[in-house]
Amino acid sequence: MNRTPHFKNLAAFGILLFAMHSPAAWAQDGGETQSQNQNQRDDDVSRADEFKPAIIVTASRVNKPISAIPNSVRVIDRETIDQQLSVSTSLLDSLSFSIPSLTPGRQKMTSSSVTLRGRTPLYLLDNIPQSTPLRNGERSGFTIDPAFVDRVEVIYGANAIQGVGATGGVINYVTVAPPTNGDLLAKVSAEISTDDFEDNGFHTRLTGLVGQKIGAVDFVVAGAYQKNDLYYDGNGNAVGVDPTQGDLADTTSYNVFGKLGLDIDDSKRIELTANYFNLAGDGDYVRVDGDIAAGIPATSARGVPAGDPTYNEAVNLALSYTDRDLFGGKLSLAGYYYDFYALYGGDAFPVFQDVSIAPAGSLFDQSALASEKYGAKLTYVREDTLWNGLQIAAGADYLHDETFQELAQTDRLWVPLLKFQEFAPFVQLEQTFLNEAVRLSGGLRYENVALDVPDFTTIASAGSTFVQGSSLTFDKLLGNAGIVVEPLEGLTFFSSYAQGFTMPDAGLVLRSVNTPGQTVADLIDLQPVIADNIEIGAGYHKNGLNLDASYFWSNSDLGSRIQVVNGAGQIRRERTEISGFEFAADYHFPSGFGFGANFAKLYGRFDSDGDDVVDRDLDGRNISPDRLNLFVEGPIAAGLSARLQSSTFFDRTFEGGLPQNDFDGFTLVDLALSYTGNDFGDFSLGIQNILDKQYITYYAQTVTFVNDSTYVSGRGRAFTLGWKYSF
Repeated sequence: MNRTPHFKNLAAFGILLFAMHSPAAWAQDGGETQSQNQNQRDDDVSRADEFKPAIIVTASRVNKPISAIPNSVRVIDRETIDQQLSVSTSLLDSLSFSIPSLTPGRQKMTSSSVTLRGRTPLYLLDNIPQSTPLRNGERSGFTIDPAFVDRVEVIYGANAIQGVGATGGVINYVTVAPPTNGDLLAKVSAEISTDDFEDNGFHTRLTGLVGQKIGAVDFVVAGAYQKNDLYYDGNGNAVGVDPTQGDLADTTSYNVFGKLGLDIDDSKRIELTANYFNLAGDGDYVRVDGDIAAGIPATSARGVPAGDPTYNEAVNLALSYTDRDLFGGKLSLAGYYYDFYALYGGDAFPVFQDVSIAPAGSLFDQSALASEKYGAKLTYVREDTLWNGLQIAAGADYLHDETFQELAQTDRLWVPLLKFQEFAPFVQLEQTFLNEAVRLSGGLRYENVALDVPDFTTIASAGSTFVQGSSLTFDKLLGNAGIVVEPLEGLTFFSSYAQGFTMPDAGLVLRSVNTPGQTVADLIDLQPVIADNIEIGAGYHKNGLNLDASYFWSNSDLGSRIQVVNGAGQIRRERTEISGFEFAADYHFPSGFGFGANFAKLYGRFDSDGDDVVDRDLDGRNISPDRLNLFVEGPIAAGLSARLQSSTFFDRTFEGGLPQNDFDGFTLVDLALSYTGNDFGDFSLGIQNILDKQYITYYAQTVTFVNDSTYVSGRGRAFTLGWKYSF
């Protein structure tokens, strides 16, 4: 495998930072790195809870409170993350209870088919893009251990505020920072999990973190280790390990995280963040195919799989500078470097065959994706500019991304080296009226991108076709507008229009070319995807009662839908229309007892015959099931609290699809207990799927290319006992 460091591009990243960190340009936006965590109270809210301190959303680029953002937003705090992790398989899986329009995770080493409002979200780590849109490896949700995540910010719907990739919204993992008052932040944790006490169903996890602010300097150093064995379903059978995308079962992961900050003076700060994450399969089990026709899911047995174990490796570096008092405003700059490598499982797929290497049908191979990027984000925000109530935010983003895909066992290049550059200046205005009871906002972002593809030859299954390279350029002016009205304290109404921008999966397009005489410039499938999103909603937050409702429409004239043929994905560029309704409600008594619900219903259709009229439903790869989540929680004894929750996934039929891909819904129930306030630390017990429900996952039921090896059941009853101690 050609896994070598890209020192040239890392050096370019350093030169870029040096050039941009001149005295006139040194800065970093409150939305670019973790330093903005400080002096904020975490909470799990939907829009604003007016009787609590304002919750600031850094992913908005201007550090806006939720109440000022004219679309659906959710901030998931550390307490909620811990609670959901105790009854979930991964950080990505844990989010779907708080975000019902997010497709339930597959409990695998992949975010494949995980969509937000029917489109792909942009994953960020402290506002650094983790996604790889040029060849979507669908591992972007697995680049950091959840122990280092302080909160998760979710901005629903297409938008371009963070650049390319957010047609479904933004999911921003915000990392931990030390207390600003100088207190020591030091804690260790340990967990042991078991899948209903099955012999090979035990899992362990250890984390440690220390941080402190000492004078003008602050730091965080942390590490995490996790080892998983097999997962078991409700019938007591081992869940089938994923032979291609990789699995979370039978894996070992470790993560090293660090942060160093310096307050130069009262308004200026510089900060360096580094994160290394590795999640690797142990290779101790092989799949045992099921039988879709008989309703028998795949399972696992001890053995050594062919090829090398799957793994995910990610390196994040970020350097930022902030000046909170420059000409009456806040100037900010963040530079970042991201290096990502993913190895996938293999087989003798038809697409891998090459008779010049091995007899037809016998050639085993596995693919690997390498992506490297560096960039910078510049933002300047000033309040009361020109007149009272006018906020102006202006800035620019730069991104350089290089991605390729190889066949690791035979050292063949499957997707050529794709070089992508993006430069995008933007301006955003907001005007408040009537003592901030009305907020009008609008903005423009000019996307100017270039994609450079060299000459290349496809692999044998695509006819060893020569394709002449080209340099393609695209530019698009993207707009947004919104209004937030608060006629009464705690009652808000909002409406917005926004455009999101992403590239289609260029790697899938290019590696499938099998017609001689084509150039890259001839391929219309490489045109960008523009999604238009309209949303209206309302919220009420007062005296312990929280109500939120919204409706959205999201259209794309030239959408991007993936279809799998002979084991390889292919792009279909078609008109898509998605709409949906979301509702959330909860009430908490002063005693801490509370109950609530959230619900999402989505509709998605595409144009299957090219007549510009949508006529068939999007399948389960693109649209999530309708979902109702319920919970009740509260203290049940001194220091002891409990939360009981259920998730109901409703039946779904897909018009224009095959009956065997319709979804047979199910309900899962979880229980989370926590005990705090003693000298020995805090304890927690989570019981996932407490009723030990046997079910086939949404993905396995609905995706059209699932076969006997990927037709799998979901995880049955699992217990997670956790301990945390803070020094």
